[in-house]
Amino acid sequence: MEHPEVTTVLVVDDSDAKRYLLVRWLTRAGFTVVEADSGTAALDRVGAGDIDLVVLDVRLGDLSGFEVAERIKAHPALAATPVIHVSAHAVDVADRAQGLTRGADAYLAEPIEPDELVATAHAVLRYYRARRHAETLAAGLTRLAEATVVVNTARTLSELLTAAATGAAEIFGSGAVVAADTVSAVSSAGERLVAAVAGPGAEPVIREWPAAAVVVPVGALVRTDSREQWPQLDWATDEVAVGTARLRDDRPPVHVTVPETVLREQADVLRLLVQAVASAVEAQRTFDEEHRIALTLQRSLLPQRIPAVAGYDLAVRYVPASAQTEVGGDFYELTMIDGQLLAAIGDVTGHSLYAATVMAELRHAVRAYAVEGHPPAVLLAKADQLLRTLLPGELATICVLMLDPPSGRIRLANAGHPPPLLVVNGAAAFVEHPAPLLGLAAPRPGDLDLFLPPGATLVLYTDGLVERRTHDIDDGLATLAVSAAHVEPDLDAYADRLLADLATTHVADDIAIVALRRG
Repeated sequence: MEHPEVTTVLVVDDSDAKRYLLVRWLTRAGFTVVEADSGTAALDRVGAGDIDLVVLDVRLGDLSGFEVAERIKAHPALAATPVIHVSAHAVDVADRAQGLTRGADAYLAEPIEPDELVATAHAVLRYYRARRHAETLAAGLTRLAEATVVVNTARTLSELLTAAATGAAEIFGSGAVVAADTVSAVSSAGERLVAAVAGPGAEPVIREWPAAAVVVPVGALVRTDSREQWPQLDWATDEVAVGTARLRDDRPPVHVTVPETVLREQADVLRLLVQAVASAVEAQRTFDEEHRIALTLQRSLLPQRIPAVAGYDLAVRYVPASAQTEVGGDFYELTMIDGQLLAAIGDVTGHSLYAATVMAELRHAVRAYAVEGHPPAVLLAKADQLLRTLLPGELATICVLMLDPPSGRIRLANAGHPPPLLVVNGAAAFVEHPAPLLGLAAPRPGDLDLFLPPGATLVLYTDGLVERRTHDIDDGLATLAVSAAHVEPDLDAYADRLLADLATTHVADDIAIVALRRG
């Protein structure tokens, strides 16, 4: 769509007759013309904005035209405004040199021909518009680069679209709407969201979006839409500018909507912005798909059912790290063997498919050794030998216990894992039984015997629950002890609260919890 330039010229002359002629010639040439009869009035009018060109007489009653031009060019916001000096008196070389030196872009000496004035006006305006366009483009590209960084660091689609809308508002100095559809054509996974910002610095609003039925080819384009198509903002014009990008045939497009006036000078910036947003959305979509696949694989390697144990409540939780798509090495085990409850929790070092493979082998080995009837300490010694023989260099932590349900007697062995937490009558204490990690050829202690009295609760967990990069692990353990001391009647609610109290918004490491309570 073409957007004709509307050019406003300020004619400054204290001679009514001469000013009338200049205004008439410029108006007939298609310019919008405003007038001033003094240097002071001219500076006030230029400062008010919307002046594209000043035609300025050199000799004025209050200020010289030289001084007026000099002040215009000295003002940061007005320096690019072109000035044409006209004069019937100051016509020698020195006058011309002074005028051009002090800020004029052209100098015309009377008598002036109408065609000469109009041609000179067009000439200086070409340079002015080119400079203005270059400055606008440079500023837009700078803000685009800043917005792209923020968009690509967003963790969720909501954060991404909010950042994109806020960035668009800053780039174009206007309201902005950004919409994306990440719902999979194969499954219902994904979101349809739209973010709107009324202007720079305004609070963004995000909501569900009924995806627009727009058929667009792969690539990026800029078009105009009716304002009714984008009702998230109260647009000032009947049409809006929409940048749309689609990266693949099997992906829905992403849209960035801004005022239609953006198309005059910043259509290319709009196109680049929507391409950057679409790339970020695609990266996040790929991450989410990989994360779902990894989580499905992770859960397939964990127990599918929790055994029912008469007189006991059991609850488990597993939360994958939110910042990685690879399978983690955390695991737990709960199974009945010959009337005894085998409970274990462990963590293989690393996040990868290989770590998950090691975890699965270790979990099944622990179950196999328990079926053979080995007590926990012997079981861990055999698991350590297995790890060092078949998977040299791999390390793992694990805590294993065998519970006799009728008596509440527990035999426990640990291999470098965080200590279980025993809660009795509202008092929480860690069950310390230090021993080296699996994978290290080092002496190991025997079983620790303890008793789980009626009403008591034992909590096993992995280090993701208590370890933070910015805090000592002792702080996390102390927080866990305080949080775990109160046990809700519903053990599932208890496990959920432990996660709520200790897990951060963005989980840095996998978390596994096993809680068992004797009734």
